[in-house]
Amino acid sequence: MRYPDPESPPADPTYLLYDLSGYEARMQVRRTVDSPSALLELSTDDGSISLGGEDGTIELFISAEDTALLTSSGVYDLEIISGTGVVSRVLQGQWRLSAEVTR
Repeated sequence: MRYPDPESPPADPTYLLYDLSGYEARMQVRRTVDSPSALLELSTDDGSISLGGEDGTIELFISAEDTALLTSSGVYDLEIISGTGVVSRVLQGQWRLSAEVTR
């Protein structure tokens, strides 16, 4: 995660690493924000998200089998949880499914 906010970057940005030591992370992918169930769930608990500690990196691991189960576009968000339980959403957006054509 980098700072400052990319929505309003300064003319000459200064980026600071954010130490993620002691944090956990979770992510859900859904068809819509209001969908009752997630299409895909990732977390540091199950090893599908890896946090880089002092380097401030976040890596997502999604298997080909899991992506093959996605049948529509949707929305997602990624949250980090501090050691004291503070939850921060650090990434959100929409994704568009582009099905494989070549077989």
